[in-house]
Amino acid sequence: MRLAQSAAILFLFFPMAASGQIPKRGKAKAVDAVLRDYAGSVPGASVLVVQDGKVRLKRAYGLAVVEEKRRVTPGTLFRLASVSKQFTAAAVLLLAERGQLSLDDSITKFFPDFPAYGRDIRVRHLLNHTSGLLAYEEFIPADATEPVLDADVLTILQRQERTYFPPGTNFRYSNSGYALLALIVEKVSSQPFPEFLRRNIFAPLGMRHTRMNLRDARLDSRRAFGYSQRESAWERTDQSLTSYVLGDGGIYSSIEDLARWEKELSSPRLLRPETLAQAMSATTPARPLREDRDAAEADAGLGYGFGWFVGAHRGLPVVWHGGSTRGFRTHILRVPARRLSVILLTNRNEGDVAALARRVADLYLP
Repeated sequence: MRLAQSAAILFLFFPMAASGQIPKRGKAKAVDAVLRDYAGSVPGASVLVVQDGKVRLKRAYGLAVVEEKRRVTPGTLFRLASVSKQFTAAAVLLLAERGQLSLDDSITKFFPDFPAYGRDIRVRHLLNHTSGLLAYEEFIPADATEPVLDADVLTILQRQERTYFPPGTNFRYSNSGYALLALIVEKVSSQPFPEFLRRNIFAPLGMRHTRMNLRDARLDSRRAFGYSQRESAWERTDQSLTSYVLGDGGIYSSIEDLARWEKELSSPRLLRPETLAQAMSATTPARPLREDRDAAEADAGLGYGFGWFVGAHRGLPVVWHGGSTRGFRTHILRVPARRLSVILLTNRNEGDVAALARRVADLYLP
């Protein structure tokens, strides 16, 4: 059954109360209706709703491993893809708070062999996608078989002689910039990027099962595999040549662990509140990821902070980020004024998870 039909079922069986909201007892079933296409013997999903500092809903659907009929649970690890960028940004901001780097440092401070065009690129340009760096993906040979690593991204960029535009003058979403940020964290901290995240973010917050997608390390049995639909069957499409670039999208996590991250975002103790507020502010105007963005985002003047898009939904300010990679679609949506967050993780190569997350949020908004 397709999503439009799911919406009709939702309103048929879960009529609104006089206040305009679905009664509390019906919200879980209403969410089930929104996500019914992910239930059953198909690649699945997990969803978390946090409101007023409390977990209001935690649900899992479908299969983490189709071939083994292994079901998704709240502890299943999904590849976050670009939702990972907020953790990369947080690592950089931690180092800035500790005085170990400045957001106005040139990248040539960390990469002395970088071409001259790098002198005008600052750390903050990498964070808010205004560096103009060329997309490393465009320079991977068509016949390449070896996976690309963050260090390879640096090598690719060092071979270039230009940027898309002068740094700081425009916005262009850049995986290249976030790969460099991961390398900067390594240089400044003298720790591998995954180890820095583990020691400084994951372990302190109790995110015990969150992992980086390391080429030589096997993720545990909690992980979901990614799939794409081929005619009437689901084919495993779990990794690509760029799957091991860590800074731009290499984290695996679960809604159980991300509930702890959401608590940090609401009541920060690792980062200063003012630092986190800066990360979630529209430090630069941002062009849409897609031309068909919804009217609310267009009217709000979509912007980008440090690892977060900034926009509006139903007239309320929101911060959000999506992730899309081979076999996975993910989304985190926060409505600060209503103290509401929705996290949706899926292991299939399709679906508008941003729209689904907003529909789930609507069930909890007045």
